[in-house]
Amino acid sequence: MIRRSALRVLLSALVIIVLLAPALAGGANKRTSEFRAIRQLRHTTWHWQSVMGVAKTPVGNAALRASNAKYRRWVLRLWQKRATRVRRMAMSVPHKSQWLCIHRGEGSWSANTGNGYYGGLQMDISFQRNYGGYLLRAKGTANHWSPSEQMWVAERAHKSGWGFYPWPNTARACGLL
Repeated sequence: MIRRSALRVLLSALVIIVLLAPALAGGANKRTSEFRAIRQLRHTTWHWQSVMGVAKTPVGNAALRASNAKYRRWVLRLWQKRATRVRRMAMSVPHKSQWLCIHRGEGSWSANTGNGYYGGLQMDISFQRNYGGYLLRAKGTANHWSPSEQMWVAERAHKSGWGFYPWPNTARACGLL
């Protein structure tokens, strides 16, 4: 008699666990997906901040340990706003029309012609290392970078005092020299 009642209790507990498992796992999965989204948004934000040469947004990892769902959602929305703002800034490259003019005279954005120059602005390895070292380490040579990334590297060289002189012929043809 005791064995049967113990068996019923055990069986009832097992049924309850089986029925509740998806609901419990759903909460954990939601938390994990929020953590993953926060990490991805931070990565995107920091990537473009590195490309543009601005300071990275500081971070504490409290959100990645938080059990408070409301706080996690707040942090997620915060990073969504930051990533959107940084992406918008990254697409607004200073001197964009000038870089596009130079690009028209240099080659395709994915150009690797074998002459030691890469990308749509035909940057050599030394130039890439000096002004786009982060991208060179992360993605390889400039022919693997997006057009915006290539223009930001050129912009960093321009701001450092080079102006448009690394592209003497095409810059002259564009009326920049």
